Amino acid sequence: MPTKRIPTISVTREMAATQSVGNLAETSRRTIVTQGIVLAVLVAVLYWSTIGGLVKQWWTDSDYSHGFIVVIFAGYLLWRSREQWKQTEIRPSVAGLPWIAVAMATLTLGTFGAELFLARVSFVLLLGGLIVYFLGWKMLRAVAAPWAVLFLMIPLPVIVFNEIALPLQFLASKLAGNTLDLLGVPALREGNVITLPSISLNVVEACSGIRSLMALITLAIFYGLLMEKRVWVRTLLVVLAVPLAVGINSLRIVGSGLLGQNFGKEYAEGFFHEFSGLVVFAATLTALVLLHALAKLGLKKRAA
Repeated sequence: MPTKRIPTISVTREMAATQSVGNLAETSRRTIVTQGIVLAVLVAVLYWSTIGGLVKQWWTDSDYSHGFIVVIFAGYLLWRSREQWKQTEIRPSVAGLPWIAVAMATLTLGTFGAELFLARVSFVLLLGGLIVYFLGWKMLRAVAAPWAVLFLMIPLPVIVFNEIALPLQFLASKLAGNTLDLLGVPALREGNVITLPSISLNVVEACSGIRSLMALITLAIFYGLLMEKRVWVRTLLVVLAVPLAVGINSLRIVGSGLLGQNFGKEYAEGFFHEFSGLVVFAATLTALVLLHALAKLGLKKRAA
């Protein structure tokens, strides 16, 4: 009985081709990993003092201590979308080179001009340019959310901070002074100072809402990214964070005034004042979540 001959040569060629493809893929992965390590070392050396100063400011400046949370949240977003960017096609683009050049120019300008903001922004810009150059535009789109979130970790320039803080101080003191008048407590306001019959309140940045506002806007963006898919609703949440922070902080000032007027100056300062700041921040965040819940309920009823 004749036996069939097994096409060993064909099978061997297929196995060799498969092994060759596997070796190429492995080599490609090793190349990417090697490039990533080398780039990470170079960027770390280039931005060592910039990043070190940034972390130090997070640690010492309560206005921007949420910077640590920003980095952790960006890492979480990256991990959350890992399936998407793992499946994204890698197509390096030379369009990343001008982006990298702009980042380097910004770093140079910030370093020689002693402007920390520009130097820190250049770090995030450089990350975007490197992603485009080595991995492509599709990869940047896949990791756009965690990359863009990193801008929130950068403190505002002092001149911008002061331009925001001063109007907020005046607005908070005006709202608080009018509210105290409505409650029957005579209040004379001069700038950001509210004078009551037995106590004077100096509305500084901490009371005006600027400290809680920076953290609250950051948390509003985080909340929107996690809980809401519609961009316009996310934007609305961020916008609403501003009046909520100022309005509820004005109530905090009113509370401090009532305590100081009725029980003594020590009750308007110290522990009670600091603790009320935490309560007000929690209340503002809760109000933001409730407004989002109401908006979702209204949209559902409208759709029905």
